[in-house]
Amino acid sequence: MQVETLADDSAVAQRAAAFIAERARAAVRERGQFTLAVSGGRTPWAMLRALATLDLPWAQLQLFQVDERVAPAGDAVRNLTNIQASLLAHVPLPAAHMHAMPVEAADLPAAARDYAAALQRVAGTPAALDLVHLGLGADGHTASLVPGDAALQVTDADVCLSGPYQGHRRMTLTYPLLNRARCVLWLATGAEKREMVARLRAGDAGIPAGRVQSGNAWLLGDRAALA
Repeated sequence: MQVETLADDSAVAQRAAAFIAERARAAVRERGQFTLAVSGGRTPWAMLRALATLDLPWAQLQLFQVDERVAPAGDAVRNLTNIQASLLAHVPLPAAHMHAMPVEAADLPAAARDYAAALQRVAGTPAALDLVHLGLGADGHTASLVPGDAALQVTDADVCLSGPYQGHRRMTLTYPLLNRARCVLWLATGAEKREMVARLRAGDAGIPAGRVQSGNAWLLGDRAALA
């Protein structure tokens, strides 16, 4: 795992945006498209706002979600709501290239299978995303792979549903897909993340984040998290 320490969360967001832009341009040169999956959070929304100011090959970018809460359209807790406000309202990404998790579906297990199929249509079989952005919870969770949840044991699907966590069920990418990504970009800010950052860097499989392969990973963090 490559590690960069930045001054604060704003610097982390700016560096992350530049990192994604670099990868996007390279992927389009090499393969004709760039497949990106993003997680939610305060620093990631700042990252997306910064990304919106950069010159990217938007027509060749395919955007996926790492996870999403089961909640109505437009709900403030939805990652999609924040992706729309932070990024989509400001860039010429083709509407068909925003692959929102179908968490409003009546049949959620079928919706998870449909999302896995969409990933395969865009990113190959098995699906291999160019870049997956992940966050790190103070409890060691990443995506919606949380301690003790059955989703941690899923090995035969790229997308699944988690149990209730902080008031909502979630749809989430699973370890098989995360571990096929060409690059994983971790963001971690704040002193409350310090212990879990250390465990992540040590490859501690006792936390959900520690089970994501680190050979193709970058960690961008502020001094508080990486001290």
